[in-house]
Amino acid sequence: MLTPPRTIVRREGGLYALERALQRRGFRHVAGADEAGRGACAGPLVAAAAILPEGRRGEVAELVDSKLLTPAARERVYQAVCERALAYAVVVVPAVEVDARGLHVSNLAAMRRALASLATRPEYVLTDGFGVDGLDVPGLAVWKGDQVAACVAAASVLAKVTRDRLMVELDGRFPGYGFAEHKGYITADHTSALREHGPCPEHRFSYANVAAVSGREGRPPRARRPVGIGGREPIQRVEPVGGTVGVALGEQARPPALVGEDVGMEGGVR
Repeated sequence: MLTPPRTIVRREGGLYALERALQRRGFRHVAGADEAGRGACAGPLVAAAAILPEGRRGEVAELVDSKLLTPAARERVYQAVCERALAYAVVVVPAVEVDARGLHVSNLAAMRRALASLATRPEYVLTDGFGVDGLDVPGLAVWKGDQVAACVAAASVLAKVTRDRLMVELDGRFPGYGFAEHKGYITADHTSALREHGPCPEHRFSYANVAAVSGREGRPPRARRPVGIGGREPIQRVEPVGGTVGVALGEQARPPALVGEDVGMEGGVR
């Protein structure tokens, strides 16, 4: 029995080395998936997937892990990814869904949905840190994938910019929490605002710090959100900012999918 040749990842390829190696093995369309907002205690969880073209067309100036970019640079890279990608998709998971189904499973389901929504079918999938099951193509979970694989970095920028825009919009709807500054993450100012005002409908009641100030810390995570605060009674949902959800190459933009599965988890800072 013949052993297939080893796949060599060339260090000089930098951020594009892993994708180039896979493309040399015949996987032309390599998709990357990542999320933004796991560690936030307010606002949606956002997952994105992207496929960059082969060769120089797929090389995006300034592309790195979204957390290493300034806000202005992220906007430039976001626009470049949207223009160059063969396909991209973004999925928005509201805080109420995170509370009801659990953070980790909602995250995996959102990445799965983003990958399934790509107009170009991926032949191989790279994900940041977590493996995503339920795909009908091979894939690999890459430690710090947004720092070593261009398609994952592109997905991280799409997710981060989309979520930041949504948090700025939420700041206008729920003033006093500073969402435009800290984007829903746990900071000293956010903690102080929570103590002063209590949680708003966009907070994640399954997170211990939110449950503590809401007086519902003694309940299981999935039972902490009060009825009428995004629970059994509907509240106004945040609509995605125009242009942040869709598929490149002139495809019709798809609406964000609300996803999640029945499990509860505590939150933490990422």
